[in-house]
Amino acid sequence: MSIKTVHYPLLKICLFCSCLAIITTGCSSVPQRNPLPEALSEQAEIPGIPRARYWADAVPPETEAWFKFSRDALKVRYPAVYGKQHNYLAISGGGARGAYGAGLLNGWTAAGDRPEFTIVTGVSTGALIAPFAFLGPDYDHVIKQIYTSYSTKDLVTQRGSLETLLGDAATDSTPLRQKIAHYMDEKVMHAIAAEYRKGRILDIVTTNLDASRPVSWDIGLIAASGSTDALQLIRDIMLASASIPAAFPPVMIIVEANGQLYDELHVDGGATSVLHLYPIGLDFKRLVDHLDVKGTPNVYVIRNGKLQKKWKTVERSTIPIATRSLHSAMSSIVKGDIYRIYLAIQRDGLNYHLAYIPESFDVIANEPFDTEYMTRLYNLGFEKAKNGYEWHRTPPGFDTGK
Repeated sequence: MSIKTVHYPLLKICLFCSCLAIITTGCSSVPQRNPLPEALSEQAEIPGIPRARYWADAVPPETEAWFKFSRDALKVRYPAVYGKQHNYLAISGGGARGAYGAGLLNGWTAAGDRPEFTIVTGVSTGALIAPFAFLGPDYDHVIKQIYTSYSTKDLVTQRGSLETLLGDAATDSTPLRQKIAHYMDEKVMHAIAAEYRKGRILDIVTTNLDASRPVSWDIGLIAASGSTDALQLIRDIMLASASIPAAFPPVMIIVEANGQLYDELHVDGGATSVLHLYPIGLDFKRLVDHLDVKGTPNVYVIRNGKLQKKWKTVERSTIPIATRSLHSAMSSIVKGDIYRIYLAIQRDGLNYHLAYIPESFDVIANEPFDTEYMTRLYNLGFEKAKNGYEWHRTPPGFDTGK
């Protein structure tokens, strides 16, 4: 039995705000910015935590220096990844549909063959899963609770029309910020830092709105930095990555350049990259060879959503046309990210595994975060993985796989 759908008014809010932008300019109640100038964008760092992030669409500048480490040095520095089998996990955005990925991971544990992941990346809702997937099955209960226990009112507070127009979003995400702080505590941060010191990597992607580019944050490095601001920064990054533009407020992150403090505005990583593994320009095969990886690395991509939009008769009216068009554009972006990752790992000789919500799942949520909907989606992912997940070995459109 389906559940009645209620559409989130994000697009309507965006269009309305655009129409009234002129009359509201200068009347905003949001904090004033001291934005980072474009000319300083390549040298800006997080105060006290250098190299905390890099552009997710470009090769990190320190890559060549890393390749100069001898194999003996790498063996000492990275005991968890040098000379070992590698498994990489990329978790996509998808809002409440992150329940599918949560269920899949926990079902994978129940199946008994879930590997330890050398690299874990998360975007948007994937950013809320990634830290706990990175730490392994001991945190399965956290992932389940996050995606089966909270409804919309537990995560955001709806703002009034005037506050929306004069502010920066349709909701206040303070409840979500508090939930993130509850689960991402000192103990979790120290556990992430310990794994980072062994060579494992945890990255979360946000979108820098000023640059309109994806940013990949090295969460392990931040956790191990010793900075008194590290924990709050990690929480801010997780919140920013999950903050749907216009629906949730953006997150302001302080940076330093030329001895001066500035701010950057960060939102949902899915605004620029729904899925991320590594920059396509990175010679990953060279990296694998330098680490003396045993066997062929496995890449697991979890898309928290379907890959094909359902047929829907569209009313000839501005809002329905714009809404459907926006959804279609986002669907194309998702497919593009899936194909980009696939082509990169084919070039680099890695094994590809893709999971996504099957078209047969026809339950419809009646609010943005509907606990009944998420529980059923979690259970679907759990059962599929518990019984041995049938990973797709190619993206849709490639005839050589499932």
